[in-house]
Amino acid sequence: MDKALIEQELRFKAVRSSGAGGQHVNKVATKVMLTFDLNSSMALSDEEKVRLQEKLGQRLTKEGLLIMHGDTTRSQHKNKELVVKRFLEVIENVLKVPKKRRKTKPSKSAIEKRLKAKQKTSEKKLGRKKTDLD
Repeated sequence: MDKALIEQELRFKAVRSSGAGGQHVNKVATKVMLTFDLNSSMALSDEEKVRLQEKLGQRLTKEGLLIMHGDTTRSQHKNKELVVKRFLEVIENVLKVPKKRRKTKPSKSAIEKRLKAKQKTSEKKLGRKKTDLD
């Protein structure tokens, strides 16, 4: 994955931000919509594309577009930076292959320690019982 090539493939569109905000929000397009076409991307290998389609399936449109938006600040440039940063984090996290889990057994000392703790708890609870005075 080449970040520079991916950033060149991104398309941006500025739209008016929703919600309250008065005059500023009504006249300035500060919300940034990022669009990334996964299928026609040249920056990703075929394996990476398949992995992204599997992991981001619910976030992709039918055409294979990933659409993200950012409207946290009042600055269009800041919103653009934030949405690109978030996009790259999402892509990196999805492409990260998790380590395979190796089965392990507890050590003998750990088993003994657990059994001793169980025995101690059992004796503590037995000590709380009423004794028979027959």
